Amino acid sequence: MVRNKRPGQRLAFLPSAEVAALAECLVAFANGDGGLIVLGLNENGRATDSIWEEEAEGALLEAVSLCRPPVPSHWQPVEMGTAVLVGINVPRSADLHSLDDGRVLIRSGAANRLLSGDEIRNLAASKNTAEFELELVPGARPDDLNPDTIREYLDMRERRGAAKVNDLDQLLFEIGATDRDGNPTVVGMLLFGKNPQAFFPQSGVVFVKFPGTEPRGGDGGIGYGRRDELTGPLARIVERAWNVVFEEMRVGATVSQLEREELTEYPRFAVREALVNAVAHRDYRITGRRIEIRMYADRLEIISPGGLPGYMTVDNLVEEHFSRNPRLVSGLYQWGYIEELGLGIDQMIEDMVQAGQEPPQFNAMPHSFTVTLTNKRDRAPIPKWTHNMNERQTRALTYIRENGSITNREYQQLCPSVSAETLRRDLVDLVDRGLLLKIGSKKGTNYILK
Repeated sequence: MVRNKRPGQRLAFLPSAEVAALAECLVAFANGDGGLIVLGLNENGRATDSIWEEEAEGALLEAVSLCRPPVPSHWQPVEMGTAVLVGINVPRSADLHSLDDGRVLIRSGAANRLLSGDEIRNLAASKNTAEFELELVPGARPDDLNPDTIREYLDMRERRGAAKVNDLDQLLFEIGATDRDGNPTVVGMLLFGKNPQAFFPQSGVVFVKFPGTEPRGGDGGIGYGRRDELTGPLARIVERAWNVVFEEMRVGATVSQLEREELTEYPRFAVREALVNAVAHRDYRITGRRIEIRMYADRLEIISPGGLPGYMTVDNLVEEHFSRNPRLVSGLYQWGYIEELGLGIDQMIEDMVQAGQEPPQFNAMPHSFTVTLTNKRDRAPIPKWTHNMNERQTRALTYIRENGSITNREYQQLCPSVSAETLRRDLVDLVDRGLLLKIGSKKGTNYILK
């Protein structure tokens, strides 16, 4: 069903079977994490002219001929009320695809974006290593997988709407957890292994709590307040990591309109999303280093081995999505640990800002990626009506609350990688909602809270 859904990272609507637009979507989805193209809908999800299957089939054949190499896909009927629309499911591809004119596209939010030369090279390098998940684990046997863990996964998968599984061996093969003979792959061992760390010692997590703001003990010497080593399949690691962090978080309360609301040191979703992302996206090829969770008096650091994958940068983390471990991500999504693919970072930022805290800090190094959450609260929480804003607008409101006003130039300095026209529309939208007042005109224009 696509009712009430909008185009996004893995969903595209095309009003007609126009060959060039279809080819661009095929390439963009295949180069990313895959997606679904629905024909006969405009960008608002409203039906346009009917598109017959024969017309769609002819357009798809022409569109595929414009892709280098051809992009694999399959038909998927899409229900919309009483109508059934033509859908084209495009899986993530192990190849790097371009159009016949040389352009390489990637899906960026609800649009297809042209990649630069450096981005193409980085994406190609990631494609070459993407099959690591499917490698067989040396020395592992079918009975090294835990049937209870697999059963839990199946139960959660069915609760999320998946069909009941009749052939377990076939499903495990299809999701990449085993080969045809039932031997565990890397992704199978990490998700369902009885003891994954026996084969991948680097797949565990280390939690350390320091009493101050530096990595030392209370007396200033070498030491820490608590240290835990977390092991098991990835779902268990996520839960154990969350429980340990929550045990160590300070918890208070606030009263608003006679209702008591729990106030944690860090927003729950922000912590959980940072933990899940570290487990789902770390580079498991890097041996000798585990995910580290460092809890200080003023901040929480989650350090994941491996730099950002593919064309991803700190600047496009909110708008775009690319998985180093797509099968791991899919498994955790089916399990319920990932709510919706590609939508977690912006909510993490929003929850931190709404709680009156600094946005998360992201530090990307060649061989590690660090998320830092600070517990400093030096301003009142942002009201709940910011929930429907994008991350840029939330950042603008935070700036206004701290500085009294904002100009177009100051907004551009806050968001240097975003076009001036997009930022102008952001501010106009906030004015239209009645949240900001526009003062002055032309170069003297500034915006204040209404």
